[in-house]
Amino acid sequence: MDIEFHEAGVSFEGRQALHPVSLALREHRIGIIGLNGSGKTTFARLINGLTKPTTGHVRVNGHDTATETQAVMAEAGFVFQVPQNQIILPILKDDIALGLKARGTLKADCEAKTFAALSRLGIEHLAHRRAHELSGGELQLAALAAVLATEPSLVILDEPTNQLDLKNRAIVTNAIASLKENVIVISHDLDLIAGFDRALLFGEGRLIEDGQPATVIDRYRTLNL
Repeated sequence: MDIEFHEAGVSFEGRQALHPVSLALREHRIGIIGLNGSGKTTFARLINGLTKPTTGHVRVNGHDTATETQAVMAEAGFVFQVPQNQIILPILKDDIALGLKARGTLKADCEAKTFAALSRLGIEHLAHRRAHELSGGELQLAALAAVLATEPSLVILDEPTNQLDLKNRAIVTNAIASLKENVIVISHDLDLIAGFDRALLFGEGRLIEDGQPATVIDRYRTLNL
């Protein structure tokens, strides 16, 4: 995975949500931390084209996120902070198949890809369950399975362990650890980020620390003393 930011910034209604930043991301597992409103989610959404830069540009495997959005979204899947917002149809397997059909997958292949993604996470038994019947951890895994079914090379997760109890947090953390895809995680869960290859710290719309997770997490803690 090759992600390049070239003076990429975002402003909304005259407010600078993310000041221009230039960097390259090539590590397998990258964590993004910072206080609420620090710009970390805006930064991550730039990577798969959910947010477009108002200055500069972002490229993912050579594709410009502003002008080649479909190609970028095929490379980079995004799991939202509230998984219920990602699951549209009541039955889980139907919802995953819908996402595949929207990407042009042949109907004959949809079921196989759906169950393959569910099996990877050990939740094939949830295929016929309704979304409102699932626990918080099951919902998070269901949303992740829907993204994995599309076979992205990068998975971005926004606060995947937020509001989960210890059991479900462990289940989701283990699922993330098992992924062969490149992973970028936005999180307040510092224990999750600690084992990654690289971490980025944002504050007030700026990148203020970039490096080994231990160093970046220590900087974050000093900011909150």
